[in-house]
Amino acid sequence: MKNSNFNNKFPSFNRQPLVFYLITTFTFLLILIRLIFLQLLNHETYKKMSDENRIRLISTQPIRGRILDKNGLILADSRFKYSLIIKPQYVSKKAWQQYKSKISKLFNISSDSLQKKYSDGLKNKNFSITLLDDLKVDQVIKFKENENILNGLEISIKTIRNYPYKTVASHVIGYTQPITDSEFNILSKKGYKLNDLIGRTGIEFVYEDHIRGEWGGEMIEVNSSGTFTKSLGIKPSKQGKDLELTIDLNLQLIAEEVLKDKNGGAIIVMDPRDGAIRAMASKPTFDLNFFSKEFKPEKEYNALFNSPAKPLFNRALNAYDPGSVWKIVTAIAGLESGKFPPETSLETKPCITYGSQCFREHNDLGFGTIGYEDALRVSSNTFFYQIGYGVGVDEIYNVSKKLGFAALSGIEISEQENVGLVASSQWAKKGRGWGEPGRTPWVPEDIASMSIGQFVVQVTPIQIARAYAAIANGGYLVTPHLSKKEDQLLINQKRIKIDIDPNNLQLVKNGLRKVVESGTGVSINYGVSNLPPVSGKTGTAEDGEGGSDHAWFVCFTPSDKSELLIVAFAQNTPGGGSVHALPMAREILKVWNENK
Repeated sequence: MKNSNFNNKFPSFNRQPLVFYLITTFTFLLILIRLIFLQLLNHETYKKMSDENRIRLISTQPIRGRILDKNGLILADSRFKYSLIIKPQYVSKKAWQQYKSKISKLFNISSDSLQKKYSDGLKNKNFSITLLDDLKVDQVIKFKENENILNGLEISIKTIRNYPYKTVASHVIGYTQPITDSEFNILSKKGYKLNDLIGRTGIEFVYEDHIRGEWGGEMIEVNSSGTFTKSLGIKPSKQGKDLELTIDLNLQLIAEEVLKDKNGGAIIVMDPRDGAIRAMASKPTFDLNFFSKEFKPEKEYNALFNSPAKPLFNRALNAYDPGSVWKIVTAIAGLESGKFPPETSLETKPCITYGSQCFREHNDLGFGTIGYEDALRVSSNTFFYQIGYGVGVDEIYNVSKKLGFAALSGIEISEQENVGLVASSQWAKKGRGWGEPGRTPWVPEDIASMSIGQFVVQVTPIQIARAYAAIANGGYLVTPHLSKKEDQLLINQKRIKIDIDPNNLQLVKNGLRKVVESGTGVSINYGVSNLPPVSGKTGTAEDGEGGSDHAWFVCFTPSDKSELLIVAFAQNTPGGGSVHALPMAREILKVWNENK
């Protein structure tokens, strides 16, 4: 009876083994699940973490590929920077003392400074410690002569981007800079290292994957205390591929030279048959080697980034008022519309009034009654005012689009390119880019300005090159390109046949030939012997932003079956295209003809 009461009073005593068993089983299951998670499900993650604690990589920088001109001349390569390094895992403390004394005498450097660098490196557990940086060639030779008694020391080679011609083709080639911390989070997945170089502009940027190469290095194993145990092997770095451009260095050098006395401007030399760029220069320019300096002086930095002249700005791809070089567009619009057929003759006058303004002829007299070819030859304003006003804004706009205006050209370095502006009635209705829709209507003065390439028209030199190439090559819109890598691709693709009557293009081409034979461009032949027939157009444009006039000249040669096209642009250089832009083109033609 007592026992029964006792058991009833303390019923949990009989259940203790069961509770203990359940707790033990539950704990065991938790441990088992954890083991399964660690060993099976998350095996690779923890293995990687283990390896990262056990394995170190001493990286070897890749050499970027060279950038070459069409003849194989070097425009960009890599310069070696030599440093003396020690791998302390291979050197005993006793050996270090001997090495320190030897290096001190060999390179005439304080042993205390060597010791400090060595001690700092050990403290930071570095497996490669730089003792001497930026060695000269004779210092490298000294080390090599004593290399056999300095085991564990070696010459580390770091590559620095080098541009032998400094400022030449700077906007085309572009520059490199170290990647930032924020970029590293993304680019590390592509094999980039912290402070690795990456192309920022130009060809260096566009063809980064082709040029950059791959990192290599030595894999070493360390123990739990971080001490070196053994080398696991060396993977050589992989050099980047060379890139051959369509640029002809001889033409590029003369293009840079003829711009030197200009405030600003651009030169484009192109093959009108396929769009291969032979030279592209922009003034002002800049020294690409500035970006390879580890320390950049503030004065040089400000002159580059904070200068009102904007030397980083590629004027060959920026938009400006084209002036009379635009008249080919108005001429084609008149012909294509049917309102002004090829036989059209119009009376030119001292000035013609549109709206509230009288738009003058550039000679203030007029040129009598003339047709298209003579209008281009003498660059008559009042002839093209009448054509433009007669066909209307949208006809001119539509023809301009066919010739590649108001669009990117397709050139690889499009990050520098401006699409420009060609006005249309829709553009005016939408507010002209700055006003309220419906409150900025098209006015008569606009069409007069548009007809001769002023104010409501802004185009880039590269767009002008494409349009004139279409006239030179018989009606094909080409894609300008800088890399021979693109040549085969573009050859395999058909050139874009533009929807313009070939007879109309030929009429304009005849006019451009007369410009050089007896018109505003006749001086292109002065001082040049044996030059094939040249066709071209001069242009003088008021600066829509209020500066001095711009000077333009475009030409192609030979006039039939053209091989070379030049766009010469002098920014804010008053005096006219025939005075300032044409002589630049003439010097380039001389060099091309001599080399040819």
